[in-house]
Amino acid sequence: MVDVAVICGSASDAPVAEKVISTLKENGVSYDYEVISAHRDPQRLDEYLKASTARVFIAIAGLSAALPGVIASKTDHPVVGVPVSGKLLGLDALFSIVQMPKGVPVACVGVDNGENAALLAIRILKAGRA
Repeated sequence: MVDVAVICGSASDAPVAEKVISTLKENGVSYDYEVISAHRDPQRLDEYLKASTARVFIAIAGLSAALPGVIASKTDHPVVGVPVSGKLLGLDALFSIVQMPKGVPVACVGVDNGENAALLAIRILKAGRA
């Protein structure tokens, strides 16, 4: 069983994931790390989510940034979205994450801010233990 699942939509998002993982490690939080595209491999994402024991999901994605919303639509666990900078300085990803429709809640941290995503996940875990 892991506390946090860290999922990148693309291998190019790894530098942001490294910030998340480093912060989780520093705080002794167990995690799992996967690269799974919501667009290119939706079946693999479904299988991963069904099998995951994570209590919080951190979804890292750029461009259209569909990954956090797709995950939130398939689980009742908290999802933290991390927009990744790209051609539009990450604004495209940021807007994709913060504009989730009613019933698909996703928390969002700043562009490329993997540290805050990890810290928010840690707070969510602590609140669940209170």
